[in-house]
Amino acid sequence: MSETNKKEIGVDLIKALREKTSASVMECKRALQEAEGDEDKAMAILKKRGIALAQKKAGRTTKEGAIGSYVHTGDKLGVLLEVNCETDFVARTPEFKEFVSELAMQIAASDPKYIETSGIPAELLEETKSKFVEEIDASGISQLDKEKLLDDKMKIYFAEVCLFDQPFIKDPAITIRELVQSKIAKFGENITIGRYFRFKLGEA
Repeated sequence: MSETNKKEIGVDLIKALREKTSASVMECKRALQEAEGDEDKAMAILKKRGIALAQKKAGRTTKEGAIGSYVHTGDKLGVLLEVNCETDFVARTPEFKEFVSELAMQIAASDPKYIETSGIPAELLEETKSKFVEEIDASGISQLDKEKLLDDKMKIYFAEVCLFDQPFIKDPAITIRELVQSKIAKFGENITIGRYFRFKLGEA
């Protein structure tokens, strides 16, 4: 690495990357060094590490955690949410509690019906896909374009109904899945979303 790049990796650059990714100071510093001071490349490195770590820890038991809540201004919309982790030590940290609150706010704003695509009933998924296929067939476009359009429509649908596929309201550049993966990397523990309830005044 050149002397110039070494100078660029200062406290301000590390702090900026940490605020964007929630990764630890040391992880941010290592990523920036590997990326030779390029913030975008460093973010990609951290994202890749987060995915790998999340996959590695996916099977680990999450018996601890916290119940979070969010009540929107006006007191007519609220959310109760359970987020699980591996140890009570992590569950009690201010960072974990803030993360739970952010997820509760996300659910209040975007009203997801399922946590992941695997939670969508097979019959509903097939019905939705069939509806899109009918719409696309009627458009008269080529088969290759039809497949791409179907894929795009399904991605949009998943982002509407599945929490993990939604853009994070505080940073639309990442999805909730990527946010969770970044927290797994930061805390070094598996994290799962247990249950949530969204209440709107006057709705059953």
